[in-house]
Amino acid sequence: MESLQSPLVLSSKLLPNSLKKPVLEVRKGGGGGSQDGSSAMLVNTDKKDASDSVGFHLVPPPSVILFHVILDLQSLYLAKGILEEKLTGTIVLFPAFEARGSCDNGVIDPHEKLSTQKEAETGNSEGEEERKTKVTYNIVFVTSESAPYSKTGGLGDVCGSLPIALAAHGHRVMVVSPRYQNGTCSDEIFSGASDLEHPIKVHCFGGVQEVSFFHEYRAGVDWVFVDHPSYHRPGNPYGDGYSAFGDNQFRFTLLCHAACEAPLVLPLGGFTYGEKCLFLVNDWHASLVPVLLAAKYRPHGVYKDARTVLVIHNLAHQGVEPAVTYDNLGLPPEWYGAVEWVFPTWARTHALDTGQAVNLLKGAIVTVDRILTVSKGYAWEVTTPEGGYGLHELLTSRKAVINGITNGIDVSEWDPSSDEHIPFHYSAEDLSGKVQCKIALQKELSLPIRPDCPLIGFIGRLDYQKGIDVIRLATPELMGEDVQLVMLGSGNPEDEEWMRVMESTYRDKFRGWVGFNVPISHRITASCDILLMPSRFEPCGLNQLYAMRYGAVPVVHGTGGLRDTVENFNPYAGGGSGQGTGWTFSPLSKDTMLAALRVAIRTYREHKPSWERLMKRGMEKDYTWDKAALEYEQVFNGPSSIRLTAKKTAPFPRTENIEMCHVSELYSMVFPSLHCSVRAIQLKEVIFPCDLSIPDLRDSNFYGERERERETGK
Repeated sequence: MESLQSPLVLSSKLLPNSLKKPVLEVRKGGGGGSQDGSSAMLVNTDKKDASDSVGFHLVPPPSVILFHVILDLQSLYLAKGILEEKLTGTIVLFPAFEARGSCDNGVIDPHEKLSTQKEAETGNSEGEEERKTKVTYNIVFVTSESAPYSKTGGLGDVCGSLPIALAAHGHRVMVVSPRYQNGTCSDEIFSGASDLEHPIKVHCFGGVQEVSFFHEYRAGVDWVFVDHPSYHRPGNPYGDGYSAFGDNQFRFTLLCHAACEAPLVLPLGGFTYGEKCLFLVNDWHASLVPVLLAAKYRPHGVYKDARTVLVIHNLAHQGVEPAVTYDNLGLPPEWYGAVEWVFPTWARTHALDTGQAVNLLKGAIVTVDRILTVSKGYAWEVTTPEGGYGLHELLTSRKAVINGITNGIDVSEWDPSSDEHIPFHYSAEDLSGKVQCKIALQKELSLPIRPDCPLIGFIGRLDYQKGIDVIRLATPELMGEDVQLVMLGSGNPEDEEWMRVMESTYRDKFRGWVGFNVPISHRITASCDILLMPSRFEPCGLNQLYAMRYGAVPVVHGTGGLRDTVENFNPYAGGGSGQGTGWTFSPLSKDTMLAALRVAIRTYREHKPSWERLMKRGMEKDYTWDKAALEYEQVFNGPSSIRLTAKKTAPFPRTENIEMCHVSELYSMVFPSLHCSVRAIQLKEVIFPCDLSIPDLRDSNFYGERERERETGK
């Protein structure tokens, strides 16, 4: 700590007026963060003055050496003698510790940390050889949901399990997601998370928003929850059950700004993650993070060594909003081109619609270091016109940095030998419990008890993507076979009503459970002989993995992750013992699906030994998160030639001069697109109190009158 005795005084001429009083002083220290190996931190004993004069949400101007500090830790550092008493109004540099691996719940003693670092430097600590051969990272997941705290689908599963697997490999892992209070996510779910009492202010959408952080250390992972009133409303994380929330762009912009600040300001386990982080951003909700790092932070010397990875779970959702909302994102004007999006002519509503918009997912694609999809098949599909949803050419241009990694599953939750949701347990060595589960489900659903009758299951949303229309077309013919069909799902009200009609029509063969129920999904998976998944597209898919682990044979449309994970059955391979784990069919149609089902049914009835081997091969497959974590590490440690290939510092110019505005001005704007008008009014109503007497831009007559006035010059 002798370096603390060499003061380096900054000239007040270099500082903005708001920082000239009191006098600022910089003291050198060891560690990483600035060019001389030091990290600067602002320390001020008066919290109010510090937040008012500088604002911990802002990236400092380039003329100021500035970093974030946790004011609540001042007394600790003073007590340990790390800092001197003269702290008021000073900028002090001291070592920035990189805490990797496991992280303690309590505050780490700085002297103990220094001792540990010294031991590592001298080679006296345990595990020295392992540290030399294995690279560990400070990993920051940014996601809109993470199980068990919030979950609507596979995204929540991935961001609830993969961080734990990576932490078990020695990485220090943080997950940043919203703290929802929406009926499905209650205070009880977050009971283990405590308020860090370190709110920050975020400038976006024409105002200043204050967000708070809650933290829980569980399973070796720092779970950080961003709290803001916009996350406290009935419904699911994205909508009210009928449509998406009108201010989702605002809500997830807040999340991204907070996620960029969290590694800098939150003393998790006593020390921040610091700037040298690896950000894993998931889908469009977190896609603003790499753009903020490139446009806002790196030009000021912050996060220069950080790396970013985009994980695409579903390319169909891209975070597209009116172009006029760009200035509300907190990005410099010259970076508009990074998120610029123009709808094709056929997608425009009228002659005046120019199709100008912003696309947050596009911004991530052009600024991240690496791109991952949740299966190898989906990595190829996103580069095709059919699967790229307008981004295929851009993704093709970056195919050198695209990889596909199949998701894992939580084998502790999905284990037929110990599953608490099923009445009988079984394994690949003893399958007798599966037959008992089948009989129990038939009793529960009042189906005829027929252990030898093929039981087909379907679990999923009732919508077009999942192929429910194909199932509806095929059901009359399928009911002509000697089978039973059980379906669990919710979605389109017409499809829900169709299930009720089918149940009354085929009382001995069909059962439909409207809604989603975790225990019943486990029981259907454990009981059915065949799991049907005719999805039009499936980035990864988890139900087929659950099915194989439970000895149910999947019959799937050969797309995305379904093609990757289900190997088509070949009874003649392997010297007659067969190979494969199920059946895939393509193209998607009623006839191809029925043909695959009939082959599976015939195999079940007439070739029992082959069927049992088919079941066991699926049950023995390794789809653990540990395997997926190893593949993620291979991407993290990829060759440097393709590690940092994104455009990071050069501005992205606008192709057209787009008129920008803040949310506070939205009512006075006349948009060339009625869609933009509707979205603007939704944003205005949610974020700011509005005078409903002001003409509603959603009124087509008002819109037409304003356009006519514009054309005539009146």
